[in-house]
Amino acid sequence: MQTVRAVPTASALNLRDLGGIPLGPGRQVRQGVLLRSGRLSGLDPVDDAAVAALGIRTVVDLRSADERGSAPDTLPPGARLFVADVLGENPGVAPARFRALLADPVEAERLLGNGRAEEVFAQSYRQMVLSPGAAAAYRAFIDTAADTAARPVLFHCATGKGRAGWGAALLLLILGASRDVVRQEFLAVNPVVRAAYRPYVQGFLDAGGDPEIASAIIEVRPRYLDTALDAMDERWGGLDGYVRDCLRVPGPTLRRLRSELVVYARP
Repeated sequence: MQTVRAVPTASALNLRDLGGIPLGPGRQVRQGVLLRSGRLSGLDPVDDAAVAALGIRTVVDLRSADERGSAPDTLPPGARLFVADVLGENPGVAPARFRALLADPVEAERLLGNGRAEEVFAQSYRQMVLSPGAAAAYRAFIDTAADTAARPVLFHCATGKGRAGWGAALLLLILGASRDVVRQEFLAVNPVVRAAYRPYVQGFLDAGGDPEIASAIIEVRPRYLDTALDAMDERWGGLDGYVRDCLRVPGPTLRRLRSELVVYARP
């Protein structure tokens, strides 16, 4: 599998182009039209030539209102902001509160200790599939990605791994990627996220925090994606039922996505 192209920028966390991901024999995602990242609050729109060169037209912010208020996006030149809040007014323990948890080992232990960390995070991915509010957010996101005038689209959450991770997985599945390919792409963000948050993790550990809790907070794991996929399969019988009956994405929108975002790979 081709590795998702990381965009070389110092001011946008975990910025990656989905272009080039294989979608089956001879097909791949069109480059330069779908990008994912973490928060954009540190983006330097003047000095960051790599981001400006992408020509981003729409930024889709998947974060909660509290997150947007504490770290508002700085938009690339010429881009408009579209909010698609996945977690709504009930963000729960994860993923929106990960930095607060890393800053407070006692609270992290209370909420996630005794081996509960991975289970709590896995269930947050289940809610991304089952929650009506999340469904509305992801439907709006897909509509935006399908809008020719809105692209290139950059979608993001706080770190670019959780809510953006499911958004990327959903788009790739719609475009025809196998679950194995989706899983590889989902996990590929880990090295960048670990590096970016190493100081926070070290501070957490130095203050007596549990390494397993830190790992569960900062990483994406196969179980997280599998929990989301299992919820989709159990409730709606797979991708087609989920997209049709939960997200209610119209057929013309799906056809436009597939016709405009899938290209034939060069031999």
